[in-house]
Amino acid sequence: MSATSETHLHDPQTLYRHWEESQWSPWEIDLTDDREQWARIDDRTLVSFVLGSLMVAEERITTKFSGLVGADGSEEEVAFLASQQVDEARHMQFYARFQDEVVSDPAPIADHVARARAQTSPAFRTIFDDRLVAAHERLVANPGDVAAKVAFVTIYHLILEATLGLTTFEFSTRFMNREGLLPGFSPTIPVPEDRQRTCQALVELVQAQRAQADGRQGTKLPMR
Repeated sequence: MSATSETHLHDPQTLYRHWEESQWSPWEIDLTDDREQWARIDDRTLVSFVLGSLMVAEERITTKFSGLVGADGSEEEVAFLASQQVDEARHMQFYARFQDEVVSDPAPIADHVARARAQTSPAFRTIFDDRLVAAHERLVANPGDVAAKVAFVTIYHLILEATLGLTTFEFSTRFMNREGLLPGFSPTIPVPEDRQRTCQALVELVQAQRAQADGRQGTKLPMR
């Protein structure tokens, strides 16, 4: 991409249509090779950390997203955001299935999450269990608060998705592909280009709402 090229941002309706055309099932992926490989991996420390972190992250962002769907927005925006929550639930279901069939014994998702959370760092728990939860609760309490919506999109889409999520995708898939590990797992991690378009579209949308609110109020909205 040249330095002078422009980034094309899809509107919510176009993003929703793309989502309808890109369906997949967590139960259609063949994990036979993954099960066989897992039994032969001597040092599982790094792989277990990656799998555990993703399990915890997907559960948290699946269950702490409905506030954004319910926030004030157009019908097209609500439809697209609802599809994103379905995506997160689908990822959570796949990671839980991977735990059931490859890593551990079958168990409720909550049990897998509790076990995986013990492997995460205090910094990880702060961003997912404290900051994200607080931003979500603030938005749920006042769906029409543009500042609360901006704050939630900032932590969810800019920090968790665009920064941590895409970085995890890049490093984990590079490592697994280089080592020839877990062929059923690697392709299911969210595609970076889709995540980037999603984050860009929502940031664009919130910027517009923020500008409108600034114009009405005559003051800048705080980023809390």
